[in-house]
Amino acid sequence: MRRARAVLGLALLVLMGGCVVGPDYVRPAVVAPEAFKEGDGWVIAHPREDAFRGPWWERFGDPALNALEVRVSAANQNLMVAEANYRQASALVREARSAYFPTVTIGAGYTRIRQSDTLGSLSGTTGASSGSGKSNFFQLPIDIAWEPDFWGKVRRLVESGRASAQATAGDLETARLSLQGELAQDYFQLRTLDAQKQLLDATVAAFEQSLALTRSRRSVGVASQVDVAQAEAQLKSAQAQALDVGVQRSQLEHAIALLVGQPPSTFALPASPLASAPPPIPIGVPSELLQRRPDVAAAERRVAAANAQIGVAIAAFYPTITLSAATGFESSGIATWLTWPSRFWSVGPAITQTVFDGGLRRAQTDAARASYDASVATYRQTVLGAFQGVEDNLAALRILEGEAAVQDEAVAAARQSVTLTTAQYRAGTVSYLNVITTQTIALTNEVTAVQILGRRMAAAVLLVEALGGGWSDTELPSASEVTARPPASARTP
Repeated sequence: MRRARAVLGLALLVLMGGCVVGPDYVRPAVVAPEAFKEGDGWVIAHPREDAFRGPWWERFGDPALNALEVRVSAANQNLMVAEANYRQASALVREARSAYFPTVTIGAGYTRIRQSDTLGSLSGTTGASSGSGKSNFFQLPIDIAWEPDFWGKVRRLVESGRASAQATAGDLETARLSLQGELAQDYFQLRTLDAQKQLLDATVAAFEQSLALTRSRRSVGVASQVDVAQAEAQLKSAQAQALDVGVQRSQLEHAIALLVGQPPSTFALPASPLASAPPPIPIGVPSELLQRRPDVAAAERRVAAANAQIGVAIAAFYPTITLSAATGFESSGIATWLTWPSRFWSVGPAITQTVFDGGLRRAQTDAARASYDASVATYRQTVLGAFQGVEDNLAALRILEGEAAVQDEAVAAARQSVTLTTAQYRAGTVSYLNVITTQTIALTNEVTAVQILGRRMAAAVLLVEALGGGWSDTELPSASEVTARPPASARTP
């Protein structure tokens, strides 16, 4: 045992001074512009002043949306899948880390043996001396095997596993932000439909009054039956549009139920027309975007994982050294089995080196380097996509704001046109066709104004998503956190 301890101690000293093959990780360089192209007119906040204070959806000031968003993280099944994937990646880190330590096995065995009489005769012995060729064998072995990490293969595997687990944590936050954004978009689209329904209901009421007026004029011979038919057709068309809104609203309501983890048959949202404009959203500077996007952080961590895998592949070119030891008790009788004279032990190192593999290790190393290059390209493409997302929605908000102002003027002019044309029709100076035309134009403009408001809210939500929703890469789990076993409350029983 003293010799075994000496060998293990020597191996530890060598391991502590061992090298780690493969390239050390350096974050790939990316090009970040100094400012967003579409950010003209936006106030750029000072560092950290542009961070979202609290949950990002609270900026929209809608209590119903706030309550729904909280339920996404608690009950959405897709988010639970992403969370389970993170726990699986964390477990794989602990699996790789276990190779730092020796493997110790213990067991007990009993064997009864009858030796061949012929074999005993040939060897000059008789079976009678061992009980007619029969004997017992009791064994209690303890085996220890260890492969010291001389070349850093295990350390690179752990490094890769930790980076992969951190990437999975980034995927979890990406999924969370995406689902929260999807819920907000569905919610505001539903509220836009509520506003359209309110507008159409008011239009139906106005068309009913117009139909009553036309019928009254027809009864006194001022209007024709054609005017009555046109008024009725216009009314029915508006009623059909109001009913059609209900189809889209029901589908959105069902989608929201699914996002919050509730059966659609048990979920309902009372009507509440969209009325408020998007809130101001701080955008910061492009260089800070790289620390705010969980998908960018996940892509960068995958680069680190791929870099570590190059070291794993290179380590295969070096010898494998294994230390093994065994001890325990063995005896032919149970009475003497666990006595000191029945002890046994063995210890010894082994070294193996692959001298020919047909180019396998070289191919594996080339594949690892190619995987690294692909992950770098994916990371840089993710960064470019992040910049595009911000630019797209900055442009959308800026343009839609101007469009909304023009559309509001069009609505005001259309309403005035309806008022004037209706007065002329009452006076008998224009036909009812003029009234229908102006009312149709007014309805179209008002619906367009409501839809523009809905698009502005959707663009605001997408901009929040593009900016990371207030997330920061400092929220990624550390190396020790991804290695630690999660609490029992986070595990499935």
